[in-house]
Amino acid sequence: MPKYLTSLVAAGVAAALLSACQPQTTEAVQTKAPEAQVKASEAAQPGVDYHSLSNPDQVKISHLALDLTVDFDQHIIKGAVTLDFNKIKADADTLVLDTRALTIEKVEADGMPVAFEMGKTDEHLGTPLNISLPEKGNQVTVYYHTSPEASGVQWLTPEQTAGKQHPFLFTQAQAIHARSFIPLQDSPSVRVTYTATIHTPKDLLAVMSASNDPQTERDGVYEFNMPQAIPTYLIALAVGDLEFKAMGKRTGVYAEPSLLDASAKEFEDTEKMLEATEKQFGPYRWDRYDLLILPPSFPFGGMENPRLSFITPTVIAGDKSLVSLIAHELAHSWSGNTVTNATWRDLWLNEGFTTYLTYRIMEIVYGEDRFNMEAVLGYKDLQDDVDALEEADERLAIDLQGRDPDDVFSDIPYEKGALMLREIEQTVGRAAFDKFLMNYFDHFTFQSITTEQFLTYLEGTLLKDHAELSEARIKQWIYQPGIPDGAPVPHSDAFVKVDNAREQWLAGDISAADIDTSNWTYHQWKHFLNKMPEKLSVEQLAELDAAMGLTKQGNNEILHSWLLICVNNEYKPAYPTLHKYLVRIGRNKLVKPLYAALAKTEEGKAFGKAAFEEAKPGYHPLTVKANEGFFE
Repeated sequence: MPKYLTSLVAAGVAAALLSACQPQTTEAVQTKAPEAQVKASEAAQPGVDYHSLSNPDQVKISHLALDLTVDFDQHIIKGAVTLDFNKIKADADTLVLDTRALTIEKVEADGMPVAFEMGKTDEHLGTPLNISLPEKGNQVTVYYHTSPEASGVQWLTPEQTAGKQHPFLFTQAQAIHARSFIPLQDSPSVRVTYTATIHTPKDLLAVMSASNDPQTERDGVYEFNMPQAIPTYLIALAVGDLEFKAMGKRTGVYAEPSLLDASAKEFEDTEKMLEATEKQFGPYRWDRYDLLILPPSFPFGGMENPRLSFITPTVIAGDKSLVSLIAHELAHSWSGNTVTNATWRDLWLNEGFTTYLTYRIMEIVYGEDRFNMEAVLGYKDLQDDVDALEEADERLAIDLQGRDPDDVFSDIPYEKGALMLREIEQTVGRAAFDKFLMNYFDHFTFQSITTEQFLTYLEGTLLKDHAELSEARIKQWIYQPGIPDGAPVPHSDAFVKVDNAREQWLAGDISAADIDTSNWTYHQWKHFLNKMPEKLSVEQLAELDAAMGLTKQGNNEILHSWLLICVNNEYKPAYPTLHKYLVRIGRNKLVKPLYAALAKTEEGKAFGKAAFEEAKPGYHPLTVKANEGFFE
């Protein structure tokens, strides 16, 4: 039977807690991981969350009530969380929560002190908070405050925002960072409802991954409710000089005033996407779907926080060329938020299904040509990761024991997972697969499941009804590395003329000025650049740049591809733009490959380090962590 790490050492904890009612901070404890932690050499057990120190197999939380104050002067969040819990085992006497660098001031139940103790700190997982269960009731209240360096919280100065007038705060809980701003059972297998009262400066607005009232009065006290049970990594908070603009009956956008109109225009098709997805894959279960446009330091493209996706401004291109990101975060409302991976080993259940749905949404809203182009670009990303990763990390069901889940995110769970689902669709037919998906989302609504639960469900549905579908083939996709032979390879006719132009230019048959790019889409630009050979001459790069204005490109994704080529070939005329790009953008997908390429040479390493040190104060902690190793 699967056991959480701390459940193996729970005996005797209650006695140790009796004298532990004084304030404690997890930062003071720096020890090795608990001896109970499963060794990485042992095979990962399905359903075991190796990234939580909590004990939901014995005592499980079900609801959080937050009362928090956002202190921009001290860069801390302080207050209390009241946790409702249920005993899973009748003889359980300890509630174990995950924390990271939290100062725990006291724990109470019905206004009376409750004994607690901080456990041993693990460098990846944080510190368990062991709380003696009260004799009566099923609630405890933890009073605490965060560290200014909380891994899941970023504090921005006014200068680091678009408006330059007010500070900004946002949280990023995935994968295991909710524990840095709330003591809780930080596992995707633990689903909770929550309410919150958030206190902020009166000139700022707070929003959360919960019910947000677009008409709320800006008074410094904001109330939130999330009635659907969500995994803890989807709890999210942002505070800033934000305004709202509606895009449809159930959709709208929050952004700083200077970004609001451009954001609403760029993402105006969100309501169409929502309606199309509902029609194809079942009801939207979250009431509203709004977007929050964050400052450029946000480390991801988007985060699927329910009811309010957090979005990078780097996808505001002016031509809707990058809105597949919105489709992706919206699709998570079905795959990921409604049906969730039980552990980070099962991440592909979130991201593979969501990437598949993203392609389908884009096809419905924007047509088959765009669907095909985006699928080709996604397949190229998958091939690049397969070429670069160790075989162990090419599996969909990946063994993450002893590893920080942030360190191993790749395109494997996204694109390989989507490609497997596309193969199943092509095998059984789209109509049958769409019916399966709708039933799958209904069957597992508001549940967190494992890869093996998915396979069991598949055995009783598609595998039973379609003899042409092979269970062994599906298990090969999930448990074996690489892309299986015979996998579907996306193709786009729109890329044929791009390929021809590139090859003719490389052969010297035409000049760069002869290439007609006037009607090229973003996808064709990306394909043109991404398929270039690794080595080009300075003369060739200068010719391309002069003819196509690539160093002045305004689309952040196209510019990224061009700058990567420039770094790999040491094309110095682009380096001033490269420096500005690295300092301006904190999205890790865009900056990490550039830093990695720069670090390959001593001169490049020096250039990259200078840009990194200048950008570091404005980067999210996750972006700093992902890139600082290049310059040690």
